[in-house]
Amino acid sequence: MTRMPLTLPFNGVSPRIAEPFGSAGARAAVLGRVQMGPRAILGAGATIRADGEDVTIGEDFVLGARGLIHISGGQYATHVGDRVAAGRNAVIHACTVGQDCVIGEDSIILDGSTLGDGVVLMPGTIVFPRSRLDPNTIYAGVPASTQGPADGALRARLRAAILDAATQDRIPAAIGHVPGIFVARTARIEGKIEAGEDASVFFGCDLTALGGRIRIGARTNVQDNSILQAKARDLVIGADTTIGHNVQMSDCSVADGALIGMGARIAPGTEVQTDVLVAAGTVTEPGQVLTSGKLWGGNPARPISAMNDARRAVFTSTITHYCAYAAAFRAAQGD
Repeated sequence: MTRMPLTLPFNGVSPRIAEPFGSAGARAAVLGRVQMGPRAILGAGATIRADGEDVTIGEDFVLGARGLIHISGGQYATHVGDRVAAGRNAVIHACTVGQDCVIGEDSIILDGSTLGDGVVLMPGTIVFPRSRLDPNTIYAGVPASTQGPADGALRARLRAAILDAATQDRIPAAIGHVPGIFVARTARIEGKIEAGEDASVFFGCDLTALGGRIRIGARTNVQDNSILQAKARDLVIGADTTIGHNVQMSDCSVADGALIGMGARIAPGTEVQTDVLVAAGTVTEPGQVLTSGKLWGGNPARPISAMNDARRAVFTSTITHYCAYAAAFRAAQGD
């Protein structure tokens, strides 16, 4: 029997998955306003979530383990063409992806971007917001930059590797809960974990606190497929803070009113102060202090520019949206 992903409605709208369906790994989920074509292959923990806007996906789609597709509520839907393959940990966020594209593992496509048909993103590429990528072109780097033409033979080889990994990768089973808050059904919770009122842990997340505690403040959201670990000391996250999709962090602290961007890697001992935006894909050094009032980015992280009212407004709207998303999915789960 074909394994199907977890499906849940969002505010009464359920996913529409065309037949025949290909396969889904453990803890894969398709949620809300999703329309997906036939023969889709979803790796373990792959998550497609359409709450504030629609997600439409063409036929013969492949999404690797812990891959993520989401939208930007009130701003951008996500549209993915036919025969697209995205590798493990890839994030496709609030954008348009043309037909026959290949998105390498750990790549991130940010809001409002458009990929032409036949684009190839090499592993670890970050497409900055509102970018326009030319058809049949290879891109790599941060931000994505052209590397030359992409032909059908290259795309076929890369797609085959992504497909093979998507059907072979495994992740631990979903277990556990945190009393009083929304924890998605495909999340894994292990050890000493505490959370404040209206905090939330979304789909595919792994929170492991075996050498210390994980403490999450009120109204803070931990978004899909993020991995949080307290290995040798506590991991502490303040109130009204956002931990974006596919973040990895351990033995560190994040103050109230901060935002950790998608795919960031926060090293042990890092201190993220209040009123800090950590850009997508940022990597910190052990013990680094990200001081207040700045946008930090890069590898290793460095201050890029000062915070401003527009960025702070994003912080506030994200918290509002995620409290509403959590309430809707908590009701859908019957918690």
